[in-house]
Amino acid sequence: MISNLHIKNIGIIDDINVNFNTGFNVLTGETGAGKTLIIDSLSIIAGGRFSKEMIRKGENHSFVELCLYLPENENAIDGNIIVSREIYTNGRNLCKINGRLVTVNELRNFMKNIIDIHGQLDNQTILESSSHIEYLDNFSGEELIKLKEQYLEQYTKYNDIKNELKNNYGDDKEKQRKLDLLKYQVNEIETANLKIGEDNELEVIRSKILNSEKISENLNQADIQIGENAIDDISNAIRALEKIENLDEKYQEKLNNLKSIYYDLQELSRDITSLKNEVEFNEEERQEVEGRLDLIFSLKRKYGNNIEEILSYNEDVKEEIEKIENLENYIITLKNEQKVIEEKMQEICSKMNEIRCKKARILENQINIELKDLEMKNARFEIKIEHNKTEFNENGLDKVEFFIRTNIGEDAKPLIKIASGGEMSRIMLAIKNVLADVDKVPILVFDEIDTGISGIAANSVAEKMKRIAGKHQVLSVTHLAPIAAKGDYNYYIYKEVDQNQTKTKVKLLTEEETIKEIARIASGNVTEIAIQHAKELRSK
Repeated sequence: MISNLHIKNIGIIDDINVNFNTGFNVLTGETGAGKTLIIDSLSIIAGGRFSKEMIRKGENHSFVELCLYLPENENAIDGNIIVSREIYTNGRNLCKINGRLVTVNELRNFMKNIIDIHGQLDNQTILESSSHIEYLDNFSGEELIKLKEQYLEQYTKYNDIKNELKNNYGDDKEKQRKLDLLKYQVNEIETANLKIGEDNELEVIRSKILNSEKISENLNQADIQIGENAIDDISNAIRALEKIENLDEKYQEKLNNLKSIYYDLQELSRDITSLKNEVEFNEEERQEVEGRLDLIFSLKRKYGNNIEEILSYNEDVKEEIEKIENLENYIITLKNEQKVIEEKMQEICSKMNEIRCKKARILENQINIELKDLEMKNARFEIKIEHNKTEFNENGLDKVEFFIRTNIGEDAKPLIKIASGGEMSRIMLAIKNVLADVDKVPILVFDEIDTGISGIAANSVAEKMKRIAGKHQVLSVTHLAPIAAKGDYNYYIYKEVDQNQTKTKVKLLTEEETIKEIARIASGNVTEIAIQHAKELRSK
């Protein structure tokens, strides 16, 4: 439900906050007070059209914010959803859902499942023919819903097979071209005879070859310093210590340490000499290593980021080759499976069509009774069901659309083509009243649905709106006392002049104030007789 509506800088609305409640919320007030602006603001926040001329004079932007309490909605945070739309005179348009920026189209698609504004046709989901089958199915009840679940399970499998058959590589020439390409790829990878980790090993070898001169020079320098300098110097030191080793144990200990170092240096010298002899620049080897690395790089560029991915890709390609080479048998298997699924779907669709046709007649009858109550005695509501035997969709093989004939002698037309706003509102009310228990849109707004009706029809409209409000939050702008009398919460819209500026104000009426407002609407003057009449209307 709408828990709060905040409007700023729209028409004569300066800055108002309205807290709405569950049930039937009625908005009344003098002509020109701003009732329509409130409905327009709801239309704007629902993604409707907006004209810059609607921005309050002297301001550069308008702002509408809606706080919704929808605990079952997946977007709700602690049950709440905050939707806002801010529009500037320069055309800038900011829409947000729970603080997240969205486009106007995203806002419209989000809100169309939350609010229906009757009188602003572009916000009524029931006018969209694509939604009619859902309304009928929900009305049809549990039996159809279960069948639809069974159908959707088969429909998913059907689409998977259909997509797989589309991916059959085209005609024979196309299949052969694809097969040749895949075999070339396998041959290219397997001819390379890749080994995991060899690219890293080759990089090390390549680095040594490219730095062979530097390596040789420095190994040679190290060999000279150890072999010709360090070893000779240590040898001389050993001979010196040998002359005094018998004089003290400490000298003998140091001599032994020095001899150990001497032998280690000799071993190290031989190793460095061996390393030095291994180093040589071999142009042929360099070319071979770089050629191998270039091949591996080329394969990486085509088939994967590393050798592991290349080898994995190769296995996938071999599987695809096997599938193509056995494609005819594979397609036959798929088509046989598809045929079995189609037969199951046809059987379920036939049952769904039977239920829909039966329930459509019941729904038609109930809505036509409602239309008579609303003084549309010549109107005739019809539900047309087209059964296509081959074009499966998510709802089966049926296409459902609601039609209406408003006058005798006319042809039935789709709902969206009804021109009269007053007729449209009453038709919507009739449909909504019958579908109140299954309609999933939680908020309904009726903008002056009472236009052109009075007397018995007004009482009937009031009763029907009250009933709908038992299942939905209903907001209604009205000029009729019987409708205002049914309100669970009554709001008075008025305007006042403050510092030479006209501003719209909203007040939630007490019970006493509500009686006086009903009296004003009914007779134009709040007299004792009018108040008594208002109390009678209120008590019905």
